[in-house]
Amino acid sequence: MRGQVPIDKWRDKRLTAAERAEVLIPLMTLEEKIAQLVGVWVGADASGGGVAPHQADMAGVEWSDVIAHGLGQLTRPFGTAPVDPVAGARSLAASQAQIVAASRFGIPAQVHEECLTGFAAWRATVYPTPLSWGASFDPELIEEVAGRIGRSMRAAGVHQGLAPVLDVTRDYRWGRTEETIGEDPYLVGTVGAAYVRGIEGAGLVATLKHFAGYSASRGGRNLAPAHMGGRELADVILPPFEMALRLGGARSVMNSYAEIDGVPVAADEDLLTRLLREEWGFAGTVVADYFSIRFLHKLHGVAAEAADAAGLALRAGIDVELPTVDTFGAPLIEAVKAGQVDEALIDRALARVLAQKAELGLLDEDWRPLPGDAADVRLDDEESQELALRLARESIVLVRNDGGVLPLAPGRRVALVGPVADDPMAMLGCYAFPAHVGPHPEHGLGIDIPSLREALGTLIPDLTYVPGCGITGDDTSGIAAAVAAAEESDVCVLAVGDRAGLFGRGTSGEGCDAADLRLPGVQSELVRAVLATGTPVVLVLLAGRPYALGPEFDAAAAVVYGFFPGQRGGQALAEVLTGAVNPTGRLPVSVPRDAGGLPATYLSPWLGRRTQVSSVDPTPAYSFGHGLSYTTFEWEPLDTGAAEWPVDGEVTVGVSVRNTGSRAGAEVVQLYLHDPVAQTTRPVVRLVGYARVPLEAGQAARVEFTVPADAASFTGVRGRRIVEPGDVELRFARSSADAMTESVAAVPLRLTGAERELGHDRNLLVTARITREGAG
Repeated sequence: MRGQVPIDKWRDKRLTAAERAEVLIPLMTLEEKIAQLVGVWVGADASGGGVAPHQADMAGVEWSDVIAHGLGQLTRPFGTAPVDPVAGARSLAASQAQIVAASRFGIPAQVHEECLTGFAAWRATVYPTPLSWGASFDPELIEEVAGRIGRSMRAAGVHQGLAPVLDVTRDYRWGRTEETIGEDPYLVGTVGAAYVRGIEGAGLVATLKHFAGYSASRGGRNLAPAHMGGRELADVILPPFEMALRLGGARSVMNSYAEIDGVPVAADEDLLTRLLREEWGFAGTVVADYFSIRFLHKLHGVAAEAADAAGLALRAGIDVELPTVDTFGAPLIEAVKAGQVDEALIDRALARVLAQKAELGLLDEDWRPLPGDAADVRLDDEESQELALRLARESIVLVRNDGGVLPLAPGRRVALVGPVADDPMAMLGCYAFPAHVGPHPEHGLGIDIPSLREALGTLIPDLTYVPGCGITGDDTSGIAAAVAAAEESDVCVLAVGDRAGLFGRGTSGEGCDAADLRLPGVQSELVRAVLATGTPVVLVLLAGRPYALGPEFDAAAAVVYGFFPGQRGGQALAEVLTGAVNPTGRLPVSVPRDAGGLPATYLSPWLGRRTQVSSVDPTPAYSFGHGLSYTTFEWEPLDTGAAEWPVDGEVTVGVSVRNTGSRAGAEVVQLYLHDPVAQTTRPVVRLVGYARVPLEAGQAARVEFTVPADAASFTGVRGRRIVEPGDVELRFARSSADAMTESVAAVPLRLTGAERELGHDRNLLVTARITREGAG
């Protein structure tokens, strides 16, 4: 129980957070210090009466023993099992009261939850996955979504959200591709920073995942080693994290499971301390990805036992062990007492943890577990659903529309075929609560998730439906019925794709990696059979990764892609198919043509593309940035008079865009850099700026980009980031492929001056200004 402790100074709000931590640390015993550096995995009690620890995960430790010296974090009290939000909030408050009463200093735990597609709790709104964020090319909307997610979490008593994922997609076979924003670091960084601003603006701590290199695993296998050079790490993997820290203000970082060139990130002092803290100036907390410290011993083999793993992680720069007390428990206490681990490392981590708790108000005398009344906690209200629908609408990508089969004309006989067509779960990513936690039939999904069949059926009353086959498995017995339905219809909507899950329980998601990019199960056979009928086919993909659309799919009259578009995704898809909504999404990842020529993203130098020295053609079926509309746009370059570009200056380039069609729409203007001669090989083109431009029919707009020379920087031969003088081009384009071939406008420029070396304070952002004109 709490004793007589001189608490006035560390409770004093007039001191800075760091000063309050500095005052408190000398008052604490070793056990009290280390207690603040661990989380405990709990489940909310559905009765609202208290905490229900997972005893197996806690190695048999009793709850009263765990909290006797205080507690750093509570792990996922809402995201472990279905619990009513009001009861969960009350249960969490009761648990916090126990923690405060049990320990000497009465410091509550910091509570974290997953929030990648919304608050990962039962009965919480499920938003589209990060690939859909990228497809929207709309950072402002993503910030709004994140702000709403953050406010719902804060109302329930949560302090920290484990999102966003800033891994840049490198190999689409990786199961967690669905969690990434895309394959381009500038898109990932700008959209990710917007999400961080929304979460942090709601008063929560945003946690960047996964720092760093996780998505570069060999063969696209989860936790497989990542073997890459320093330039790929510096120029592709790290920039989104820099942007989210500097432009978003994230206060927490989660280490990656990756081992890069033989060094596990959880033990990498160069990455977690020298780069992140000393060079970049990060002052927040580094939390361990779940069990990653123990993995140093059990999986990586760089630690002989738990105490060694704890010491390695602390020296590297990890502050908090998650998800539950393990190596930072008794093994670490014994190692410090034996002189094997310096207590100064404990104090260093503790200073960061306590400072963050002070920022959150957890050291205040007047702290209370809930910002308001638990009875007011509502996680799936109408406003949240409408916001999820808005993002879903913006994220649907019209990939092909030969002959104008879309939008579907009224009065046509439509067959809906495919295994995901009537599956609500096909709308959800693996970090949505129903997919992540697993089935609880007695509780149900907790939210209404209309399937594509249900949503399209409200707009097309006589819709014929046949599943054809399953998402997985080898049963082809239903294909004949699907073929018959297509033959008897004027048009067939064929919906194929994924079901998200964890560790082999799905076809996409964490631990659900793919050997190649063929559609799962016998879905390809279904597609080929239906296409052979000659009925016009609209191929709809609801998936967490891009699947290969090779020559056998060329007969599809239209292709529409939805990257797990959330609980209102069925409605958004139905609206796009029928023309109620004009599609505006753009591909955040390229769609390959060959299921096996991997890995390959658009960020490749010349020899990474089609060449005469290899028989394998990696050219995608549809490239990054591609997307069609039901209206048309004309572009005209603006004469900005730019010719020279100082290596320490900026240049302004622009284009005029007019909606020449008969209905409102949105164009996504993309700006790419082409550097024809450099001291290291460079991607042929890479995205440096973009602007989403909504326009009414006949309306035009001037779109001007102010581009700092820092945007042309790269890691040179000496391993330092530089701006190199010489000739470059800024290219306006509708996609990365367009930028390499028939870009709307290529602005030739010459970077002038001496080679310039850049640091972490470089300019990270290309700004766009949109000036709209009246309708023509």
